[in-house]
Amino acid sequence: VRPNNYSTFYDDHRQNWSIMFESEKAAVDFSKQVCIAKCNSSPALDSVLCQDLVLGEGQGVEGGDSLEVAYTGWLFQNNGLGQVFDSNVNKDKLLRLKLGSGKVIKGWEEGMLGMKKGGRRLLIIPPAWAYGAQGVAGRVPPDSTLVFEVEVRRVKLAKECSGSDGLSVSSRDSPAPSPVPSSDGFSSD
Repeated sequence: VRPNNYSTFYDDHRQNWSIMFESEKAAVDFSKQVCIAKCNSSPALDSVLCQDLVLGEGQGVEGGDSLEVAYTGWLFQNNGLGQVFDSNVNKDKLLRLKLGSGKVIKGWEEGMLGMKKGGRRLLIIPPAWAYGAQGVAGRVPPDSTLVFEVEVRRVKLAKECSGSDGLSVSSRDSPAPSPVPSSDGFSSD
């Protein structure tokens, strides 16, 4: 993914190709389909598949950085995006998280590394990196592969978190780490 609705890729013969799309939406939709095709063509998904949709600006995030994120989560069904099981896109509250704190599923911890403010990424997360055999009652069936579109809206780098103005992230009483915490566990600032 490149700025101004460009994408570049290498083919099987290591020849470089560039595609320019008419709109950001067309570029994003194409990138999503590329990621889904990668998932469908791999014999077994044993790690998180990431595909940038929009690059964002600034420094890439790493462990210890605090983020505010908008996201939508789908079940991966019939070789594509299935039912939406959670989203905060049309809600007032963004999800606040600190990378590396273990408060979200492992697939998010890995898949969001390197993202930049304003960046959007598609993550396809195998069950072992999500909720595994237990699933989430009433929402995520056991052994489900999950797909998330995540957008980083705000970043507070760990290096900058010297004062009390950093994003506060608190834990929540939950048996399974989740990218979908209730808003009660977060401060209101």
